Amino acid sequence: MRTLTPSPDPVDLAEYYAYPPGGGTWLRANMVASLDGAAQRDERSGGLGNPADQELFLLLRGLADVVIVGAQTVRAEGYGPVRPRDSWGGVREGRPPVPPLAVVSRTLDLDFDAPLFTEAAVPTIVLATASADPARLRAAKERADVVIAGDDSLDFAAAVRELEARGLRRLLCEGGPGVLAQITAAGLLDELCLTLSPMLLAGHPARILNGPALPVPPGFRLGHALEEDDFLFLRYVRSR
Repeated sequence: MRTLTPSPDPVDLAEYYAYPPGGGTWLRANMVASLDGAAQRDERSGGLGNPADQELFLLLRGLADVVIVGAQTVRAEGYGPVRPRDSWGGVREGRPPVPPLAVVSRTLDLDFDAPLFTEAAVPTIVLATASADPARLRAAKERADVVIAGDDSLDFAAAVRELEARGLRRLLCEGGPGVLAQITAAGLLDELCLTLSPMLLAGHPARILNGPALPVPPGFRLGHALEEDDFLFLRYVRSR
C-alpha cells in the first residue's frame, strides 16, 4: 500500500479529465455516491454533492460531445437544456456551443413542450425503441432528433453507433443507475468518474448501478484521485 497525500496545489481539471487522444469513441459516466454506497439523497443525486462536484459536473458536460441520461433522471432532477458556461474556456473550440442531451426513454413519457426541448441550443436527442407508442413517437419527432435503437428494450450498442454516425464520439452518461447498469452490462463503459461524498445515509437507496448482477464484472484501474473539502473525486478507466 501507499499513501495518496493531498497536494495543496490546484489542478487543471480540463487536463485531468481530457478524453483520450485519437478521436475514437469513449463512453464515460459521472456519478456520485455516499460512503455507504447510496446514489441518491431524498431521491436526488444532487443532494450528495458540493460546489466542487458541481464544477466537475459542468466541466464534464463541456468536454463531451453528447450527454446521455435516462428519462426518470430527467424528471427527478428537473433537467433543462445544457447551457454554455464561461468556465469552459476553449474546451468546445470547433464544436457546437453545448453538447446535446440524449434522453433514454422507452415509453416516451416526456414533456415535449418543456424547455429541455423548446429552448435547447442544439436539438435534444431521444433514444427510443421501435415499440414506442406511435402518437408519442410523432410528438417526439416534432421536438427532438429521435434515434430508434432496439425493439422492446433499448439496444445501447446500436444507440452508440447512431451517435457515432452523427459525429458524437465523446460520450458522457449521467445516469441514472438503471441506464448505467444497462450500459455497463453491454460492455460499453470505458470510464467512471465517481465523486465519493463524506456522508452516511443508511436506508435502502439505489446504488450507482441498479440492475441484475453482471456475470463477468468488468475491471477498472484508478486513473487519478483528487480531493476537496473531504470529497474524493475518483477517475477509473476500464482495464483492457
